[in-house]
Amino acid sequence: MTMTDALPVTVAIARRTDPARTDEMVAWMRAGTALAEAFPGFLGAGWVRSAPGSGEWHMLYRFADDETLRRWEESPQRHWWLASAQGIVEHTRVERRTGIEGWFAPPGQTVEPVSAEPTVPPPSPPRWKQAVTIWLAFFPLSLTATLLTSRFIPDVPLALRVLIMTLTLTPLMTYLVLPRITRALGWWLHGRSGSGRIPR
Repeated sequence: MTMTDALPVTVAIARRTDPARTDEMVAWMRAGTALAEAFPGFLGAGWVRSAPGSGEWHMLYRFADDETLRRWEESPQRHWWLASAQGIVEHTRVERRTGIEGWFAPPGQTVEPVSAEPTVPPPSPPRWKQAVTIWLAFFPLSLTATLLTSRFIPDVPLALRVLIMTLTLTPLMTYLVLPRITRALGWWLHGRSGSGRIPR
């Protein structure tokens, strides 16, 4: 073992989540710390929030050397812990620091920067579910617009009526109707219960 390998190693991670999930986030971080404590070489862990109400968290964990850190990072326990919050917690930055100063150095003063932890985005819903969702939003809007234009501007040429309808319906679909219907049908689109789930 070289002198560098024997130095304590601190890993600093920036993570982001919905501020409304603060309680879940704290419980998840405590669970990860409890798992890490069981591993030889663990020296401590901590976390701090960027500001009150913020969804950004800065987390640190520290091991005696590269080898003990590697055992934790490659362990099934840690992989399970990270996977438990998939789709809820976003990893934005990871830095590795060596030596005693690593625990206190501000972000950016790194001895050994590493790439961000890979995150696996939740899979997109099947296309047929996406098509059904769009149709559920588009049909009532299209029907309403057709009835209204037929009643109030019946003498306007068809091409102009279609232009008016599309100019009106497109922003309504994009900013109002689709976001609400996809949120309401999220449990069905992604194949999970309405109660949601925690972790990573």
